Amino acid sequence: MNLKLQFTGVKHFVKVAPVCLLLISNVSFAQDAEVKEEKKGKEKKEKVEKDSGKIGIADKKAEAVKYRRSSLHTMIIEDEKLPKKDLLLSTFNEAPFPDKYNDHTIGEKSFNIKDYIIEKPVVEGEKAEKEDKDLSPAISEYFAKNKVANKIVAKWFDRSEAGGFKMDLIGERGLYDASAQSAAVASGTERGTSMLADAGEELIPSTFVVVNYSKFVSNEVAALAAKNIAVAAAAKLPAMAQNIAIKGAEAVYEKTRQGYSVWTTAYLYQLVWNDSTSAVFYQSLWMDDSNIDPAKKEAFDNTDLFQLKLLGFQKASSFISGMGKNAQDEDMIIKNATLKSIDAVYAKLQRKFEPFRTKTPLVSSDPLGAKIGMKEGLEGGDKYEVLEQITDAEGKVSYKRKGTISVDKKKIWDNRYAAGEEPLDEDGNPIAPLNNLEYTHFKGGKGYYPGMLIRQIN
Repeated sequence: MNLKLQFTGVKHFVKVAPVCLLLISNVSFAQDAEVKEEKKGKEKKEKVEKDSGKIGIADKKAEAVKYRRSSLHTMIIEDEKLPKKDLLLSTFNEAPFPDKYNDHTIGEKSFNIKDYIIEKPVVEGEKAEKEDKDLSPAISEYFAKNKVANKIVAKWFDRSEAGGFKMDLIGERGLYDASAQSAAVASGTERGTSMLADAGEELIPSTFVVVNYSKFVSNEVAALAAKNIAVAAAAKLPAMAQNIAIKGAEAVYEKTRQGYSVWTTAYLYQLVWNDSTSAVFYQSLWMDDSNIDPAKKEAFDNTDLFQLKLLGFQKASSFISGMGKNAQDEDMIIKNATLKSIDAVYAKLQRKFEPFRTKTPLVSSDPLGAKIGMKEGLEGGDKYEVLEQITDAEGKVSYKRKGTISVDKKKIWDNRYAAGEEPLDEDGNPIAPLNNLEYTHFKGGKGYYPGMLIRQIN
């Protein structure tokens, strides 16, 4: 789940147009027509460097491109029946936050499932439900009892202990979507810079909560079962082939019996924030610290106006063999398996649920490249739309589709493990990544440049 990214970029090349201001992907370029001839030679040189496929130093700014992100609060379910519960919880809590989302953590990161499950009585003669039953009713019960949606809204509006609201975070995340030049343009309109704060409100509906439930078992059980099946099948072979097959089964068993397999189920929820919700909030609940009304404070604390809706869930598993002489550190094996499983289930959620998909900036134009890879579940042929981010005169951000590209199956960046977190080989040495790429390469289309955004469409 380590999503720390180190970006390199490619030289921006912009043809001069006879306008005072040009806004492209929230990066503004202003150029006077009088300077056109003076910079012609320099631009030609930059174009040659860009076409060489090398990443120019100046274009490292591509990594800082300002674009709209969804906001996320993550949680994990505690279950007393699970082995190594404390290790699982600490691994989750210490994992880096996914950096493609705004961190909207509101406090509690875990809760005990037994406090919210409503057990159905088992009728005599009927079987009890399976262990891996749907936990969403219990999660919804937790949300309702603890007013989780209210806390999410309270964070958006920087609610004080007295109950007053302000627009600082809305404005901050709104300004994140605009360059200094965009702010200047907006301030010249009738509503001025306040429009940038208003634009931030468009981010509120893109607020999500992911609740994870992970469980793990020793690989010994599954490995032994697979070995027994293989040996039974080998018994039907001729003597020579039988010996070879049995030795093969033994070798596979010895290699796979150590370590753990982790299964993670992730439930995805989205904050319900629409025109009616917004209207009631501003008309009946809004106040600032200069005008505190105890009745409004109590009304906000107790209202059921704010809700989280379930979009669905996805499951993923992770196998960590724990091979080698130095792989007996059980805690490290479990940590690796847990993080890998969580990474995999996040990738599945993004693939399945369009509102949860993230945008990623291109960091190179020749070859086309972006800092996403195997950790995010990329596969050869995956299709992405290329978006140009546009900010209008009032600070409103929109996205214009410029084309589609696909993942080059031969050049997918292996970013599954950070340095020092690689799994070990049979000799206890870290396994090297499958390639030394700095980003994933894409195919298709022309005229794209670093800073443009891509989003998966299949």
